[in-house]
Amino acid sequence: MKKSIVTGILALVAGASCLMAQAAPKQPAAAPAAPKGPAPKSQAELTAIQTMYQAQGKPDEVIKAADELMTKFADTEFKELALYMEAEAYQQKGDATKAQVLTEQALAINPKSFQANILLAELITKGTRELDLDREEKLGRAEKYAKAAMDYVKDTPKPNPQITDDQWNEFKKGIVARAHDTIGMGNLTRKKYDVAAAEFKVAAENDPQPAYYVKEASALQNGGKNDEAIALCDKVLADVTLDPAHQDSGHTDQTAATKK
Repeated sequence: MKKSIVTGILALVAGASCLMAQAAPKQPAAAPAAPKGPAPKSQAELTAIQTMYQAQGKPDEVIKAADELMTKFADTEFKELALYMEAEAYQQKGDATKAQVLTEQALAINPKSFQANILLAELITKGTRELDLDREEKLGRAEKYAKAAMDYVKDTPKPNPQITDDQWNEFKKGIVARAHDTIGMGNLTRKKYDVAAAEFKVAAENDPQPAYYVKEASALQNGGKNDEAIALCDKVLADVTLDPAHQDSGHTDQTAATKK
């Protein structure tokens, strides 16, 4: 599965978009109603939510729209989503500090948000260096958030009935893959290469992306398991659709493993 976290946002906001039809005559219920989600309190608020939603892919516009939503509608039930989308936008702009602050605010509203948990885990892990004095404290927190994301997404029901069971299961497997990838990256920082390789392997099993295979090969190579690293690189490089960046990484790991 190659869906990004945006897929989750699409699913969540789709529920809000459907509220445009809330004034239509009610039809007899054929099944029990789904759990009540957040709802806009006015047409103006709904328009602000849609503006934020439609700005995806344009970080500056997302930030502006999210700020306007939270400023003009202080009691909005979509504050968690606005904070999360703004955090992602800042991450895309390369401002990890601002992204982390906003993600923590979203998590304070909903500690069981698997999306906020996984994003925070990734941000903390990427911002942690081998020689940081508080390295273990930060990586321990990141691993806690990654595992929480896996726990919370496991039993999360589909937010939109239009999503098929297979699509939702694939999306959830993508979150699990990101969690294992994050734990793997933390163990690379610790130079625990065997542990890191095992985590990347599980990530790839859940979501067979080239990036996970390349990371696994790198961890194997750094851990002295050169034959396994070479075999994995051969498998990755055999993919004719592989993008140049992953080709370069695969060749680098393959060359390093061959020399040892």
